[in-house]
Amino acid sequence: MWKIKVVNFPLIYIVICFIGLYPEGIKTRPLLLSSLSRPHPDDFAPFARWLVSQSSWGVLNTIANDKGGTPFGNVVSFSDGQPGKGSGIPYFYLTALDPTARYALDDQRASFTVSEYPIGTCGRTDPEDPTCSKITLTGKLKLLSGNSEEVEFAQNALFTKHPVMPGWPKDHNFQIFKLEIDDLFLINWYGGPKPLTVDQYLQAKVDKHIFTL
Repeated sequence: MWKIKVVNFPLIYIVICFIGLYPEGIKTRPLLLSSLSRPHPDDFAPFARWLVSQSSWGVLNTIANDKGGTPFGNVVSFSDGQPGKGSGIPYFYLTALDPTARYALDDQRASFTVSEYPIGTCGRTDPEDPTCSKITLTGKLKLLSGNSEEVEFAQNALFTKHPVMPGWPKDHNFQIFKLEIDDLFLINWYGGPKPLTVDQYLQAKVDKHIFTL
């Protein structure tokens, strides 16, 4: 019979092999590492901030005015800040050539949902299971313009987490939008949505031990 020898390769060796196999991918899709531990589900505000800060995309819903006001959901990239400096506020880099931004310019009402499942901390739990957390932020999707400090913060946040964005077509006129949050819907355990106000969410203390490779 054949004998199989199991070899435990060091993590750094695996990383080096990955870079060697995918030299272009590692440049355009940096590996985000984090020592930020998953908060206890009872710590509603820190948990919500953790979920948003660890996510890089979600489903953004706007009002389709050309479809009788039907909600229109679209997968979009986002960032709430540079690693370790998240604000809790989602920022987006959108073009009005896409329905999402076009609808928002006509009707600012929007909601944004992210799931814990893509982060990889749900294990084999189904994404709909209450123990695999998800959060929906409801509010107004607003266009940011000018050269304010917030625009600079948002651009740095987006381009750091999504380094391909600066290379997107200039003639598409991508612009920065923010979701001004009015309400939150957090599910991170059994028992229904957690009682959490916008102020509690925005003022929550967030661990900053996050770094990139």
